[in-house]
Amino acid sequence: MKQYMHHYRRPLLVTLVAAVAQGPAFAEEVQLPAITVTESSPLDAQLPNAMDIDAKALRTLRPATSDTASLLKNIPGVNIQNAGGVSSLPVIRGMADDRLRIKVDGMDLISACGNHMNPPLSYIDPTSVDSATVFAGITPVSVGGDSIGSTILVDSPAPEFAWAGEGTLFKGEVGMSFRSNGNAISGNAAATAANEKFSVSYRGSTTKADDYKAGEDFKPAGPAAAGREWLDGDEVGSSMYKSTNHSLDFGMRHENHLLELKFGVQDIPYQGWPNQRMDMTGNDSNQVNLHYEGEFDWGTLDVRGYREHTRHKMQFFDDKLFWYGSDTKTTALLDGIPCTPSGGPLGCAAGMPMDTEGDNTGLVVKSNIVLSERDLLRVGAEAQKYRLDDWWDPSGRGMWPDTFWNINNGERDRLAAFSEWEAQWNPQLLTQLGIRYERVHMDTGEVQGYNVDKYGVEADAFNAADRKKSDDNIDLTALARFAPDATRTIEFGYARKTRSPNLYERYVWSTGGMAMRMINMTGDGNGYVGNLDLEPETAHTVSASFDWHDAAQEEWGLTVAPYYTYVNDYIDARRIDPADTSTDAFVYLQFVNQSAHMYGVDISGQQVLAENTQYGDFTATGMLNYVRGKNQTTDDNLYNIMPLNAQLAIEHRTGGLTNIIELELVDEKTRVSQVRNELQTIGYGLFHLRSNYQWKQVRFDFGIENILDKFYAHPLGGAYTGEGKTMTGTDVPWGVPVPGMGRSLYAGVNVTF
Repeated sequence: MKQYMHHYRRPLLVTLVAAVAQGPAFAEEVQLPAITVTESSPLDAQLPNAMDIDAKALRTLRPATSDTASLLKNIPGVNIQNAGGVSSLPVIRGMADDRLRIKVDGMDLISACGNHMNPPLSYIDPTSVDSATVFAGITPVSVGGDSIGSTILVDSPAPEFAWAGEGTLFKGEVGMSFRSNGNAISGNAAATAANEKFSVSYRGSTTKADDYKAGEDFKPAGPAAAGREWLDGDEVGSSMYKSTNHSLDFGMRHENHLLELKFGVQDIPYQGWPNQRMDMTGNDSNQVNLHYEGEFDWGTLDVRGYREHTRHKMQFFDDKLFWYGSDTKTTALLDGIPCTPSGGPLGCAAGMPMDTEGDNTGLVVKSNIVLSERDLLRVGAEAQKYRLDDWWDPSGRGMWPDTFWNINNGERDRLAAFSEWEAQWNPQLLTQLGIRYERVHMDTGEVQGYNVDKYGVEADAFNAADRKKSDDNIDLTALARFAPDATRTIEFGYARKTRSPNLYERYVWSTGGMAMRMINMTGDGNGYVGNLDLEPETAHTVSASFDWHDAAQEEWGLTVAPYYTYVNDYIDARRIDPADTSTDAFVYLQFVNQSAHMYGVDISGQQVLAENTQYGDFTATGMLNYVRGKNQTTDDNLYNIMPLNAQLAIEHRTGGLTNIIELELVDEKTRVSQVRNELQTIGYGLFHLRSNYQWKQVRFDFGIENILDKFYAHPLGGAYTGEGKTMTGTDVPWGVPVPGMGRSLYAGVNVTF
């Protein structure tokens, strides 16, 4: 049972509208003391552009992954940009990372890392996800802001209370899963104690994995150039991870009012990165999330205040060595290897410690006002205060004697207000108009390099520059949903959306080769420097959706969703040295404003093949995504654009047993970003098998991913820098994309009580 008053999953608000429409007799039902519901309202299906991941799909995918972003992969238009084992990035219609608005339990979380190793979805374990909603097309201003792409809303379970007269409610669950590739093992537990007014819940999870294996050898065993052989040829270096999450949730309700206080703690002691030069050696996060929602005669009120503090660390693991000529293998690089500032007796550097500390405080106030049976007004305001320090202690030769301040007291503060009018003109037509204003203020303190001789000139120039920046951003949306009859639905709309640069895009200052290689939010192996003159990105999007289905929407359906986006001041990259025309090497780049456009189409459908046979029920589903991205200023291809891809599946259900066979098809990637020397990839097809069996309160999951052990490289996987001389990339030559995972068997069990 879940209680929602979010304006896009709003049974209480729907009850109000229905009461107005149906009169006093129905209104009496509103006064029932129990305000929990078990399913979303029928009106939810009418909301434009919202796609929910149903509970069945969530339960099926959880045992196969420790990465929450991968739970979204079966939504049309969504692909996954591989990164760390619990930190992948969703890519929606060619946009990723900060171009998307991602909220976790209503909080706008920010990556506190020059490599964006701690994206928002890494702060919630898949076993804690109770619902996920994606706005892949036109995003309403009430859930957008400071982004030019889609919006993702991911929530953990809401507080649960006992029914009237039930007494005290006690319930819980425990589960564990295992995946053979990488020896990944995960565990989760949850418990709730509640009466009619008060509720307390605990959720915890932990996961751990070794390096995973590709379908075949893709390199010599170990960094062969140095004569070291401790990684097999099919082992993807720096892909190990360990993560633990805990949350404690207190809830109190009175009539139609709910107050919730949630505490969250995350500890990631390590997480390797096969497409970055650094690895995560620590990510500690503490979250406090206070939430109120209430129903009144005029509508609903939703207020949320939160604070999140992150302490993040990066270094090299043993797979990556910062080495100066010695062939001696060390397995104690992070444990205090005896190096001196000049390189030490073995000619080594004691890694490269990088530290960040982020503090994120936010307040969100939203109200849904029922103006009439037809009209609903949403108004709200948001405030966010963000502070970031990013510093690198000196280590090894060439770094001493000072601390390198990459970002010193970085500030990024947002103030926003929005208004949105939604009208249900008749049962066939719904419209929505919205406007949002945001003011984004940014600043940073003075910086310094490791030493004055090498970094002094650039640091002085940056410190003398005007670093205060304020952007006034306007978002507009207009969309409509028209259902001429019971078998057709059409949605179309326009949006103007704006995103200000993040702190790293504006304020990373050093063009020193080593410093630039430490800044990379895309996994392409290149080095980046910021740009104080960056302007906000402004995107203009037109999107439509044509949906055909049977009258009951149970037997078959087909959806075709084309779209086009033009972006002014798109933040792309140019090479630092205009004379550099290299096509087979990592390069140095600066963030710059240019123009770009993206267009494509998402197609999805389902068909019941057979029902109530002696062998059970059979259903076929399919999805095809195509997106094209071009830089209009340079005529180059945009980076990390997924080629044509499709998924086909057949689901079989009989009794408590469900079996799914999936086919994943991806075209070759030849349209790549030339300025970044983006790597091409070959096309491939993968088979996956998923099964689950529900027996009373016990659920068993088992399956095989990549059944044929196919070797492939995911088009969004980036460049392989997972081992060897990570600072120069000479042990593993340029041109090797990160391989995908080979065959993996998984099994899981979950018990509820």
